[in-house]
Amino acid sequence: MHAITIENGALVWRERPDPTPAAGEVLLRVRAAGVNRADLQQRAGRYDPPPGTTDVLGLEAAGEVLEAPEGSPWSPGDRVHTLLPGGGYADRVTVSERLLMPTPDTLDDVQAAALPEVHFTAFLNLFIEAGLMPGERVLIHGGASGVGTAAIQQAREVGARIATTSSAAKRATCQALGAERSYDRRDPAWPARLRDAWEEVDVILDMVGHDTFDADLQLLATGGRVVWIATLSGSKVPLDLRTLMRKRLTLKGSTLRNRPFAEKITIRDAFHATFGDAIASGRIQPILHEVTDVRDAEYAHSLLAANGTTGKVILRVP
Repeated sequence: MHAITIENGALVWRERPDPTPAAGEVLLRVRAAGVNRADLQQRAGRYDPPPGTTDVLGLEAAGEVLEAPEGSPWSPGDRVHTLLPGGGYADRVTVSERLLMPTPDTLDDVQAAALPEVHFTAFLNLFIEAGLMPGERVLIHGGASGVGTAAIQQAREVGARIATTSSAAKRATCQALGAERSYDRRDPAWPARLRDAWEEVDVILDMVGHDTFDADLQLLATGGRVVWIATLSGSKVPLDLRTLMRKRLTLKGSTLRNRPFAEKITIRDAFHATFGDAIASGRIQPILHEVTDVRDAEYAHSLLAANGTTGKVILRVP
């Protein structure tokens, strides 16, 4: 097979040994793979893959089954998309058959590759970690990001009220997807504007960290929940525990990649049961920023590093 390797810090398309499926795994012909900030962190040496996982980057992919174990519900030729522990930046990858999801006829492989990581992340943190309920008010930071666009659509589907923060240029995207309110995060008055409109919020999904921490705690209602999934502006924050006690707040940090396999299966099953029909019907859509050849992975990484993307960057695999 061929895969992207990291050589002296650069991303290079090289021949690699073919992967061999273990028991319960399928061999997948990769047609497209998603690019995620975790890939940039792993490349920089700040996010090691789980033990026993390939060193090839890539946490999600779409394509078709090449080989499946005897008795599997999957057959060669089935179009699928999947979350991966690693290995997506390649033309072959092995993955547990239990992590696969069928790719509906309404989506091509590029669109399908944009779904697993961001939608699993949004679902896990909005509904499992934060317990978002219909009618609640949710604030989604980074609303035009891959996870943000997924979270807006999921919250909209269950009838939550949605506010987002993003850059001024991306606010229209958030509102088109279903955000009732959208604010420019660089405007220091945005928390006051949101308080004037809603007074407070029930759930916050935060990938910013330091720069939004104080506003998060001010805006949360009594019993409110906030989940941090990244710390783009820094991870060190001041905390007055009396605020948590007085408002009975729940503060959580969360990652997806390092969770036990059984948890990922549970997330996959719950997500597919909740939103599978919405994806197949097109009510929830993958939001694409740019599609590039996997051999241009260096360029794809530069897009994410510049923080200018709206939706997903996808690698097309020849």
